[in-house]
Amino acid sequence: MENARKARLTDLRRILAEAEGFGKPGTAVLPFGLRPIDDALPWGGLPLAALHEVESAGAASEDGAAAAFLAGILARLTPARPVLWCVQRADLHVLGLALAGLAASRLLLVRAPTEREILWAMEEGLRSRALAAVVGEVETLSTPASRRLQLAAEASGITGFVLHRRGETAAASAAVTRWRVAALPSVPVAGEPGIGRPLWRVELLRCRGGMPAAWNVEAGDETGHVALSAALADRPAFRQFRAAG
Repeated sequence: MENARKARLTDLRRILAEAEGFGKPGTAVLPFGLRPIDDALPWGGLPLAALHEVESAGAASEDGAAAAFLAGILARLTPARPVLWCVQRADLHVLGLALAGLAASRLLLVRAPTEREILWAMEEGLRSRALAAVVGEVETLSTPASRRLQLAAEASGITGFVLHRRGETAAASAAVTRWRVAALPSVPVAGEPGIGRPLWRVELLRCRGGMPAAWNVEAGDETGHVALSAALADRPAFRQFRAAG
């Protein structure tokens, strides 16, 4: 009975994703390589040629977990192509991004004085097929602006990401997924002195055709992949925590 219910739910998610233009044969997807996360996404991974949002855990959060999570995704997107990263402040931690797998040599950094100009630069960048992806750091993303970015991504095949360094900025948007990432206390490793492996709380807040969910994972490594912590392996790693809005 339970397996039949899950199968019907999977079929429904696939139908909804196809109705919205995603999940059709030939749609490009980037798997996380972690089954609980990939299974929660109707496409079996992160759909490319689309707009996604990533945010920090709270208004005062500056732990860098959200940026590192995003860097791990970018590291695995067409490694031969550059990533356009648009910011207002010139404080991008390049070394931290490199530790997450995104080499400094791949970064094209654009600094703009206002969020409006950042969104303009993102839209222009999404029209360039020479890029692997476009990132814009903004706190306010209106529905019309998100629609323009989503349409530009669909037209060019380039993936766009909006990074909210401060959380609690959720608003209606055309983004296909929205994620929240926070650092957790590290878990000591038996036989290894010092600080244990860093952990993240990764939440899928919104997903077209899918349900919100959350996982505790080991922070991404230099290959850009996250993993279930050995200390958490015997616990439920996947939890749906509320109905999709």
